Amino acid sequence: MVEMTIDSIRVSLMNYQRVVILKEKGTNRYLPIWIGPAEADAIAVKLQNVELSRPLTHDLLQSVISTLGASIDYIVVNGLKDDTFYARLALSIDGVKLDIDSRPSDALALAVRVGAPIYAEESVLDKAGIVLEEETGKPVSEDKVDEQELKGLSAYKDFINTLDLEDFRKRQS
Repeated sequence: MVEMTIDSIRVSLMNYQRVVILKEKGTNRYLPIWIGPAEADAIAVKLQNVELSRPLTHDLLQSVISTLGASIDYIVVNGLKDDTFYARLALSIDGVKLDIDSRPSDALALAVRVGAPIYAEESVLDKAGIVLEEETGKPVSEDKVDEQELKGLSAYKDFINTLDLEDFRKRQS
């Protein structure tokens, strides 16, 4: 597992869908994940420390987990198949470790609420990670995905081509 941070939340120019950009700690490798507008808002509200009068769904889930005596140890983006990302919540309750299936967007919204570490499996980063060349800010092609997988990721790759990668390079400075 590779530790990641939330770099930003963006809007796709192709279809106005939200994208959360995870960044590998200490490198120029990024992992863009499409998410829904409600989940993007739930993540952004917490990252920007916006106080709301009533709890959002992820605040409620955090409260339920805590009230039941459990804690979120970490979340991990652990799969990518046919343009769909998969994630897990690693919970602990009374010394018992639980592994809960989750959408990455929901897992990220919970992680930012409790300060839990965010990870991605190396296999996911191999398929969908973007490494930017330091000097140009352009993606570096590593060709780690076979042709069959590449066909399944075509919509994902089309989206990557619409990102304003120059903005990423500016953030690194």
